[in-house]
Amino acid sequence: MENKEVGFVRIASAIPVVEIANPKVNADRIISLIEKAAQENVKIVCFPELCLTGYTCSDLFYQRTLIEETQRQLLRINEAAGRHGLYAIVGAPYYRDGKLYNAAFVAGTGERFFHTEVDKQYLPSNNEFYEKRWFTPGFGEKRQVFEADGLKFGIEICEDLWMPASPSDELCLAGAEIIFNLSASDELIGKEAYRRQLVKQKSATNVCAYIYTGSGFGESSTDLVFSGTAILAENGSLLATSERFSFKEQLTIADIDVQRLQADRLRNSAFIIGNQNPNKKNEIEITHLDSAEIYANPSDVTRTFAPHPFVPPEDEMKTRCNEIFSIQVGGLATRLYHTGIQKAVVGISGGLDSTLALLVMVKTFDKLGLPRKNIVGITMPGFGTTGRTYHNSLNMMKSLGISIKEVDIKPACLQHLKDLDHDLSVLDVTYENTQARERTQILMDYANKIGGLVVGTGDLSELVLGWATYNGDHMSMYAVNTSIPKTLVRYLVKYAALYEMDEAAKETLLDVCDTPVSPELLPADDKGEIAQKTEDLVGPYELHDFFIYYTLRFGLSPTKIFFMARKAFEGKYDNATILKWMRTFYWRFFAQQFKRSCMPDGPKVGSVNLSPRGDWRMPSDASSKIWIEEVERLTKNIES
Repeated sequence: MENKEVGFVRIASAIPVVEIANPKVNADRIISLIEKAAQENVKIVCFPELCLTGYTCSDLFYQRTLIEETQRQLLRINEAAGRHGLYAIVGAPYYRDGKLYNAAFVAGTGERFFHTEVDKQYLPSNNEFYEKRWFTPGFGEKRQVFEADGLKFGIEICEDLWMPASPSDELCLAGAEIIFNLSASDELIGKEAYRRQLVKQKSATNVCAYIYTGSGFGESSTDLVFSGTAILAENGSLLATSERFSFKEQLTIADIDVQRLQADRLRNSAFIIGNQNPNKKNEIEITHLDSAEIYANPSDVTRTFAPHPFVPPEDEMKTRCNEIFSIQVGGLATRLYHTGIQKAVVGISGGLDSTLALLVMVKTFDKLGLPRKNIVGITMPGFGTTGRTYHNSLNMMKSLGISIKEVDIKPACLQHLKDLDHDLSVLDVTYENTQARERTQILMDYANKIGGLVVGTGDLSELVLGWATYNGDHMSMYAVNTSIPKTLVRYLVKYAALYEMDEAAKETLLDVCDTPVSPELLPADDKGEIAQKTEDLVGPYELHDFFIYYTLRFGLSPTKIFFMARKAFEGKYDNATILKWMRTFYWRFFAQQFKRSCMPDGPKVGSVNLSPRGDWRMPSDASSKIWIEEVERLTKNIES
């Protein structure tokens, strides 16, 4: 597994303890942190603003002795970074052409070191700040995006971040995937929360990683206090932070997922449009840096991955579930209002999907002021229906106060199989799909009879895998679960049970959550329990939902997803099991597109959706060969 195939870059924010106006001591400490970063396999490390002298030197910045010593120590740092095989972004005052600049340099670049200079553009000179007293703004100077081993990064300094049009905006439009901010922002009440939100938001709007490194202990406390804040964010998510107000040096490390950033930008045409904007004032130069492999060895990556990426954290359960239900209810309510229909029909099996659909319907009818009795739940026991699911379906419908209808499909299916001259001892796809299509016919015809709308129950995971009978449970008049993956379906039903139901309904819903997922199209076992378990046939839904998220949301390769899945499911699934079901995933995903090409309308809920009218357009006869071959290569590698 090649480093670049996995696509992580290890980045660090380094906060040294500074000694005001002593570049030699500060350089020693910076070099010490560079050595520690190298030991941690960091490839780029960012230091605070003016850290080589201290930000709070004030009029000492005018002293030639300080300026010349600073330049000598910059050369030491450049040599040390190169010796340790990484890049160090260091802040220092720099004298050039008769002017003094608040600058940043990329150390580790050899003879090109002084050509990597980036100057601060926005110099604050209000309240406690006096930077225009000493420094010249960097406007009009050359701006650079640095490229090393295909990775692009840019630099801005402190106040640049806080401005309406920060340099990072154009740097990202020019291709920078990581932005480093060298800062010396003092502390005030409430400032830290705003700063953190600003960094997260900037990383989100620019679809980048944003590395903020602020000055800490050792800066003058004559009037100000500096906390030593490091904030590492990626596309709106916080990856790591430092300990604020520490009296010791700190190294805060994170693994940046560059491929994930690239995937989001690839889908965002605004980046292309923005980079072609003819009104851009300044050209940005791409500075190519000589470098060895900058991407992290997969074995060094410490970043963790949630095994259930569609499922929100427990502390966000109520907020997120309310939002999801609101979207589903909003979609169904709008469809009912538009058509003028005041009745709805749904097939209730006692499984997760039909339970969630029914909960959405009940909430919708309550919100529209329609009686729940206008919802007709039809239970249709067939050859594989068990007592557990049958009774759960009845109990649920009773507790929710909807109309109940039961239609035994076995006689009609037997007659149909007889008409087809089908041997009843052959429990094949014809035997199974006869039942699924009979159920759909009943739902459609009964909806016609009462002037109602058939609400579909199938979920996103089933659509991806094609685990639905074409023109059977695949079809409805409006499908409320098409954007909800199976792991999230279970989560939503559990939420409703815990927070919205009385004890009787709660007990039923929790049992539904614990029931094995099954279409119940084959006869039960000798104990009357479910014999046909979906996950035994197509694989664990939690694995498939993991594959779905990273394939459809980010377009990641099988190699990258396998690497992440191993970490996410460590101790639960071995490598062979993950790859076995990954192969199934790709094969079924490509083979079953024809079902998704004609799927019914349904509300988009999350960032992954398969509507052929909106998010996902794919030929039904596309080849899965290169994906399958990559999985097979991975399989051979682990076997050897």
